[in-house]
Amino acid sequence: MGKFLGRFLILIVVGAVGIGVIISLVASQQRPERANAAPRPVAVFVDEARLDTIALQVTSQGEARPRTQINLVPQVAGRITFVNPDFIEGGFFEAGETLVQIEDADYRLAVTRASAQVAQAQQALVREQAESELAASEWAELGDGEASSLTLREPQLAEARAQLAAAEAALQSARLDLQRTRISAPFSGRVRVKNADLGQYVSPGTPLGEVFSTDAVLVRLPLTDHELGLLGIPIAYNAGGDGEGMPVQLRAALGGSQQTWQGRITRTDSAIDPQTRVLYAIAEVTDPYGAGASNGTPLAVGLFVTASITGRDVENAYILPRSALRGQNSVYVAEEGGTLSVRTVEVIDSNSERVVVSSGVRGGEMVVTSPIRGASDGMRIQTFDAEGTMIASHSATYDEEDTAEGLAETETGEADSEAVASAG
Repeated sequence: MGKFLGRFLILIVVGAVGIGVIISLVASQQRPERANAAPRPVAVFVDEARLDTIALQVTSQGEARPRTQINLVPQVAGRITFVNPDFIEGGFFEAGETLVQIEDADYRLAVTRASAQVAQAQQALVREQAESELAASEWAELGDGEASSLTLREPQLAEARAQLAAAEAALQSARLDLQRTRISAPFSGRVRVKNADLGQYVSPGTPLGEVFSTDAVLVRLPLTDHELGLLGIPIAYNAGGDGEGMPVQLRAALGGSQQTWQGRITRTDSAIDPQTRVLYAIAEVTDPYGAGASNGTPLAVGLFVTASITGRDVENAYILPRSALRGQNSVYVAEEGGTLSVRTVEVIDSNSERVVVSSGVRGGEMVVTSPIRGASDGMRIQTFDAEGTMIASHSATYDEEDTAEGLAETETGEADSEAVASAG
């Protein structure tokens, strides 16, 4: 019993000594300094909001199409005896130039026969006129009272005149058929499709090919109601005469380089598209293969182009970088002293590069262009321009500990761009 009690006392003594050692170690340990609870400023990039008068622009896309395009078809039948060397796919031709010639021997004979019939009818008319005059003189000498029209041979004279008119009409028809053996286009243009060739027999209505004019190219550009408002053009827009209309710039990548053509919006479609609910505006480029070409590159038919249309001018508009817009209508503004202000703006127009607003900011204010997590009014920020230089008047102060944690700034005031980007 005594031995057991002794062991128990030894354990108690050892435990007490251990507890004492632990307490002394804890008491002698240096307490850590309390960290500053104030949040460090967030590094952001900013840009200046500019007050200016700006011309609004609308971007659309469409396909270049010829203003005039027709199918060449003969009006007479026959065998093709001549094909113009330029009557091939892609060939150029002038207005009135013979493209296809149909054998005309039968039509020349028809003209000769018709001419003979006209001569006969003229001779018959002359004879009837003489006989009518003779009958009138005989009645004047021998007759009594008023002579009848049959006695004066008036019906026969009228018939002779009708026969002459019919013969002359037949001659004119024969000459027209002869002219129609020579097939041409009433405009200068290019050949798109060729369907007939030398020696082929064709009948009236047989398609010989497809040609289009090169005087102008049209591009149909879809516009929404909002875009029509930006351009300031009415639904029933018609520019009128040559050279009139709203300027438009057409762009496309062609031949490995970007090409640009200048045109004008001349009119809008007569109705809104019932499926897409857009209204098409018609852009026209004059002489696309000549003066209207881009550095010698024509605006080819079938090319898909992007159009930039210059619209109305907006005065006293605030222009911001596109990256400054948050959501649909929010902007972060850096206030003097280094605090953040969340503003609601009224957006007039925007594209991939800039935003045009009418209210919510003032000219000269600094808008934040870099992303911020958990942005709120009054947040402390450090502002830097695009080159990484700190803007002291719009930056909050910070301690040396903040600098050590990542808001790096050099002695000259130049900020480390990587640290700013990661903080933003």
